[in-house]
Amino acid sequence: MKIISTIFLASALLLSVIGINAQDEYVRGEDPQADAVRDLQTGMAGIRQATKDPVLLAQLMEDLKDPSIMEEAKKMMGNPEFQKQMKMMEKSDEFKSAAEKAKTMMDDPTESARVQAQMEHMVKRGQDTIQKEASFSMSEAMDAMADPAVMAEAAAMMKDKGFTDNLQEMAKDPSFKKYITAMQELMKDPEKKERIEAIGKKFQETI
Repeated sequence: MKIISTIFLASALLLSVIGINAQDEYVRGEDPQADAVRDLQTGMAGIRQATKDPVLLAQLMEDLKDPSIMEEAKKMMGNPEFQKQMKMMEKSDEFKSAAEKAKTMMDDPTESARVQAQMEHMVKRGQDTIQKEASFSMSEAMDAMADPAVMAEAAAMMKDKGFTDNLQEMAKDPSFKKYITAMQELMKDPEKKERIEAIGKKFQETI
């Protein structure tokens, strides 16, 4: 998983200078340079947090699979002001020092393998946690649907074209896959499968 090592390397290189030119009062769109600085700060802060949190790291890996997110990231990195801030940061002594340390670490096969294994383990832990949370959410949803009032409200929402259109868009989001997987796992349990099918049948009748 070289992308994980790349993310770790990028964070090691850039986080030491994350605090450049912070604005106390910031309004997006008023100053392109301020926008670029804030984008840089926000992106690096996100990477820094992700390298410490398995769930955030796993979510970051999923986000990298989302074409719309990658397209936005591409636009941001292509912004002249953003590129200008990156070049300014690259000239700093802090950045050069961090880059040298990161290069030394990644050039060491043993250390590089250790870092990569650590990152992969974090991603796996994060994925497991995300899936468990999704399974819990799906189970709670099934419990809620047992309430006639909740089912009636859900049926009414399904008749709203705006809601169904939004639902279809949500289904395209890679992060929605975790709920599909959670439902598939629930369906492996005969008792839960029977219950889900009964709720589904009743829901269809309500619609």
